[in-house]
Amino acid sequence: MQQNLKASITGIGSYLPKKVLTNYDLEKMIDTSDDWIVKRTGIKERRIVENGLTTSDLAAKASLRAIKDAKVSPKNIDIIITSTITPDHFFPSTSCYIQRKIGATRACAFDILAACSGFIYAIAIGESFINSGTANTVLVVGAECLSKITDYSDRTTCVLFGDGAGAVILQKSRTMHEIISTNLAADGSQTDVLIMPGGGAKNPASIESVRKRMHFIQFRGREVFKLAINKLTNIIKETAKKNKLELEDIDLIIPHQSNLRIIEATMEKLGLPFEKVFVNIDKYGNTSSASVPIALDEARKTKRLRKGSIVMLVAFGGGLTWGASIIKW
Repeated sequence: MQQNLKASITGIGSYLPKKVLTNYDLEKMIDTSDDWIVKRTGIKERRIVENGLTTSDLAAKASLRAIKDAKVSPKNIDIIITSTITPDHFFPSTSCYIQRKIGATRACAFDILAACSGFIYAIAIGESFINSGTANTVLVVGAECLSKITDYSDRTTCVLFGDGAGAVILQKSRTMHEIISTNLAADGSQTDVLIMPGGGAKNPASIESVRKRMHFIQFRGREVFKLAINKLTNIIKETAKKNKLELEDIDLIIPHQSNLRIIEATMEKLGLPFEKVFVNIDKYGNTSSASVPIALDEARKTKRLRKGSIVMLVAFGGGLTWGASIIKW
């Protein structure tokens, strides 16, 4: 019987830094206004990591909460998979730091990079390990310190991003929240619309790369806006059809919290009521791969998740990458 069970989410946790950066704070830093930011993004405030803390610190706190929620020991974890675009270092992996900080001494550990879609990608990997029998307990983390790579002199980008972490425990379970299907996609022809150009092998750190501010997030907003709506709409339709579901069968959609206007336009294009989507971007901004697990945790805490409901996690990000996962709650 055990071998017929599929990967399920048995624990969820999240962590947000205490420091709050409001739109009114940004008004004092750059030429912007609360009204301008809210109308264009839906964001009112975001969390910023305290000095001296790193992505693995946030991730470890979220992971320990997920571990406690799942009622497992860190020593029972077989694999740690972390999605982040703001690792503590290029190497070693942020997952190895998490392993040490939470005491998961048996776990193998590695990172993935799929930008804002990364948590969905990591779920797919973790799900495969569980369903194949390779692992019994997998910790999947999405964690970011985007404030570290945000240019606070650029009014078009600095209003968007915040810091935070979310995590889930995956196991086989008869009673918990089964992952029905995960659908992934990418388009490498669009790599330059959302990018941090400095720091890698193409543009290694130099006086010139720093002078040109290449170590900060850069994106072409209008192109990203249109692409995101199109890709999110398509992946939601495709994932529902793949699982023989009508769009109306989906009880709750938890999207990557990128921009409220993108979320609203996607729901309108799908012909679904906005009440079917969970949104918390107003409080936390865009936390990249951390946004979906943070929203999942908050949706549960606010009782938006009902037993037996069909929940879809969906995200779009740099790469381009996008994906969706269906869970029977």
